[in-house]
Amino acid sequence: MTEVSHDPITLEIIQNSLQATADEMFAAMRKTAMSSIIYEVLDMGTGILDAEGELASSGAGIPGFIGVLDKSVKVLVKKFDKPGDIEPGDVFITNDPYYGGVTHLNDLVVAMPVFADGKLIAWTANIAHNSDVGGKSPGSLSADATEIFQEGLRLPAIKMISKGEPIPGIFDIIMVNSRMPDFIEGDLWAAIASVRIGAKRLVELATKYGIATFETAMRDFMNFGEQVSLKALADLPHGTFEMTEEQDDGRFFNVKVTISDTEFTVDLRDNPDQDNGPFNAGHDDTLVSTQVIFKALTSPHSPANGGSFRPLKLLTKEGTLFHAKEPAAVGFYYEVGIRVYDLIWRCLAPHMPEKLPAGHFASIAGTFIGGIHPDTGRQYTIIEPQIGGWGAAFGRDGNSAIFSGVHGETYNCPAEISEARNGLTIDRLELCTDPGGEGEFTGGRGIRLDYRIRRDNSFLTLGYTRSRIAPWSIAGGHEGSQNYALVMRKDGTSERFAFGSGIRVDKDDVIRIITGAGGGVGDPKKRDPEKVRDDVRNGYLTAERAATVYGVTI
Repeated sequence: MTEVSHDPITLEIIQNSLQATADEMFAAMRKTAMSSIIYEVLDMGTGILDAEGELASSGAGIPGFIGVLDKSVKVLVKKFDKPGDIEPGDVFITNDPYYGGVTHLNDLVVAMPVFADGKLIAWTANIAHNSDVGGKSPGSLSADATEIFQEGLRLPAIKMISKGEPIPGIFDIIMVNSRMPDFIEGDLWAAIASVRIGAKRLVELATKYGIATFETAMRDFMNFGEQVSLKALADLPHGTFEMTEEQDDGRFFNVKVTISDTEFTVDLRDNPDQDNGPFNAGHDDTLVSTQVIFKALTSPHSPANGGSFRPLKLLTKEGTLFHAKEPAAVGFYYEVGIRVYDLIWRCLAPHMPEKLPAGHFASIAGTFIGGIHPDTGRQYTIIEPQIGGWGAAFGRDGNSAIFSGVHGETYNCPAEISEARNGLTIDRLELCTDPGGEGEFTGGRGIRLDYRIRRDNSFLTLGYTRSRIAPWSIAGGHEGSQNYALVMRKDGTSERFAFGSGIRVDKDDVIRIITGAGGGVGDPKKRDPEKVRDDVRNGYLTAERAATVYGVTI
């Protein structure tokens, strides 16, 4: 019998190797993917799970993806529970939030079991946003969808590769349902390459140190994650905190957070029924959003694993927009998820001023533009989350032009890539200096981004929140500003949008994206006059507004 090593140095080496393997999986996928949403924006995530599907180590990528993979793999483990169902060389796929997919149909989860000496010891998995998986609208996001059947091809936790060989028909079904079949095929094989290289590394690791030691290291790492979270909980304010906030559409969302030495409980049961459109999230995605803010409050600098989230409890009510029932549409789930994250943040901000600044622009601001490429004649779809302003904190101004909380760890697509790969031109990308976010410490700036369309009969789909209700301020600061888009027609007219799908745009029409400033902190009249003068010199502020808001004459 192989000796089990509990030597802390050996366990630490294995734990760090797990993290390195997840990072290598991420690099492999990024370097081989076809779509810029993956290889430039990095709208993806990788992870390693134990044999039961618990998250053993997460890789890089979107924070909102860190808690997706374990939930998907647990569905696979439960579904394929008979002898021979899961074998070496198999690869599985799911995208349906009602069957292990967690998010929405564009996000394909690919998972591979890892065997050593005939024993299932782990899983490797990844997730990435794919440009088009069918459905009623190009890009598979439909603001007017009323059920998930309209949003694209549903893959309910199925096997697509058996013992190393593609199952006949699976890839054909996926590709024929996409308006961009070559892109989805390329991105899918990049995902498969990623889980395969991860599986290879884990087998090498288990062979070198022994399976029992390998499994002990994973359990130890998760136990350590739990200890880190519990230690952090002891330092947070204890009690029950509650808040209700109005949303852009006039509805009110409520959250209750109870913190003790051993638990962090989020209660979302008192919330509206699920939406008739696509503004819904499944229970598991809502849980992911709570995991992100929980990790930020407890141990933001340590790796995430299943143990990290053991003290977190989520209470939801089935049939509400935070726990939607099949067949509710879920295309814009991410704007629901970030509302959960932001709601908890705002609820706790008054009690944790050293950890939580004023409100940020708080929207993924997903922007989908596509049509027929004027040069190649092929279908294209640009998928672009947007950057915006973060809130000020006591003692410092907010950051400008970075991604929202749930969508951090990503990048905006370079103009050169957008222009080379897609049928549009980037006229401008600059900081937005519209009023908002003033205070003793000012909120960060959002952006102004202009896409110029190059061919008639192109389309725009978008979904922004905080388009009416601005980011909140603290201690007398000014609220931030809103997120929205303007379609500026070549005839001089313009239309404002926050949600919409299939909006027609033609050659020389300009789509102008405006993202909000973060909230300010403190009375603007107390701002250091020299900082006000710097803002005027740098073009962030007019001399007239400096005098009106800050009382500083330039």
